[in-house]
Amino acid sequence: MTAAPRPNRTSSAILRHWPIAVGLLGAAFAAIGSPNRETAVVSLLVALVCYLAAAALGVRWVAWVAIPVASALVVAGALIGIAPWFVLGGVAMVLVMVGLVARGSRTVLAAQSLALVAYGGIALIGLALSPSVGAVLASLTLMAHAVWDVIHYRRNAVVSRSLAEACMVFDVLLGLAAMVLVLAGA
Repeated sequence: MTAAPRPNRTSSAILRHWPIAVGLLGAAFAAIGSPNRETAVVSLLVALVCYLAAAALGVRWVAWVAIPVASALVVAGALIGIAPWFVLGGVAMVLVMVGLVARGSRTVLAAQSLALVAYGGIALIGLALSPSVGAVLASLTLMAHAVWDVIHYRRNAVVSRSLAEACMVFDVLLGLAAMVLVLAGA
């Protein structure tokens, strides 16, 4: 009887950290599409809505589902002339109401709501500033959201660790790319 082949340690390590690849690909896609302050703000707001959705429903994997749903809502809003911050702000209000009705953890819902207001508010201020200064502020805020991701990853709370890991990579790389590309073009 022959022994089963041993798995390659390198491929096992790579497979274990697939969220890094997801974050890298997402950031690259967003940076290639339109690396500017609006992209940084919308990306940050989508991330915040994902965390809020998981908190409101008390289900971690919902954050992964919220990414394409929130993105599709942003596109649908754009098609009918609604700015993405209004679309995502409306989604956030609905999620808070759902969270209150669902009687999930008020502490978790409050923390995610406060994070959305704080991070989102700072990033939105970037839209009122000059394009280069606004891009720096929005990009720095997006990168600062990676701290929020690290906290949730380490605590293994609210969202799945895979989402927090992917979001860390996405936030930092897209934030850097948007800032560098906007400043290089200024």
